Amino acid sequence: MKGIFKHIKGDRTIWALVAILALFSFMPVYSASANLVSIVGGSTLGYLVKHVVLLIMGFAIIYAVHKIPYRYFSGGSVLLLPVVFFLLIYTLAQGTTIGGAYASRWIRIPFIGVGFQTSTLAGLVLMVYTARYLAKNKDLKIIFKESLIQLWVPVALILMLILPANFSTTAIIFSMILIVAFIGGYPLKYIGYILGAGFVVLALFILIAKAFPDAMPNRVNTWGNRIENFSNSDGQEAYQVEKAKIAIATGGILGKGPGKSIQKNFLPQSSSDFIYAIIVEEYGLVGAALIVFVYFLLLFRIFIIVKKATTIFGTLLVVGVGLPIIFQAGINMAVATNLFPVTGQTLPLISSGGTSIWMTCFALGMILSVSASKTETEETILDDNPLDILHEAID
Repeated sequence: MKGIFKHIKGDRTIWALVAILALFSFMPVYSASANLVSIVGGSTLGYLVKHVVLLIMGFAIIYAVHKIPYRYFSGGSVLLLPVVFFLLIYTLAQGTTIGGAYASRWIRIPFIGVGFQTSTLAGLVLMVYTARYLAKNKDLKIIFKESLIQLWVPVALILMLILPANFSTTAIIFSMILIVAFIGGYPLKYIGYILGAGFVVLALFILIAKAFPDAMPNRVNTWGNRIENFSNSDGQEAYQVEKAKIAIATGGILGKGPGKSIQKNFLPQSSSDFIYAIIVEEYGLVGAALIVFVYFLLLFRIFIIVKKATTIFGTLLVVGVGLPIIFQAGINMAVATNLFPVTGQTLPLISSGGTSIWMTCFALGMILSVSASKTETEETILDDNPLDILHEAID
């Protein structure tokens, strides 16, 4: 055990919290995957093994990323922007379905057969890119026209490629970028301009999608149905919420016990989008409160790292990649408890699924890199050159 602790750096509490969430996820995923077995096939043990393997790979990602000096993430975001741009185009170009499933938001990774949601990688890159821009301009007077070209045009291009297939992810990324911009000292007046422009672009997109529904893959009708069904007793979305509410209502204080959920057999996406409802049914109010408490502790430790960061970029980086994890968890739990319309957001580190686990672990690795750093200075961050990173990688 001492040998393991010798090799890990950064905030030990975050390491412990991530391990707690990962270990706790085993039983809910094993139990809730019974629904997948009845619909898709396979076995609950097989889905559990897949989940465990993905988590092990996730911890490998955390370990590898937290060893990288975080100044490299600044230039790396510039190099990855065109990569995610073309990945998103490729994802949309696949059409709307693969094997009968909606596929305009993910691509299939060859050989390992895991779906990769390109928008999650794009969101992570955008957050780091935004932190980089704000850190580099912290002592300069920001000119709105210049910031449009340097910051908002790249952000807009990426978000417009995510929007047709995934409105909720687009909204989360855009909201987080505005929060980071506010914390980073971007003029509030300009933030208002960008927010207004965002609403205008969204309205235009909805109008165009309604007028030309076959022009591009989009889910505008799905968004409208979800909002409508949020207060409507009919429809598929209402069915999901109804089953989730039954699971929560029958959980009681201590729950029915691990693996004893009834609603897992009827609730679609019970191992991913609605896994929190299964947790409440099996572990009761106590289990549900403990999960919320762990995420609250994670948020608290993120703020501790923000306070201790020695550079502006480090501060904004932790905020930019850390807050979305907690925000996503909150949305997932709010959907399961019928406080928010269905969005398709998973519960970080607990829900089954590869991309969410990997990108969450990548973000946590960056946070741990910042918490472990004692030598980074503002000068080394601001003097970064993306080409230098590429040269070092080649060497």
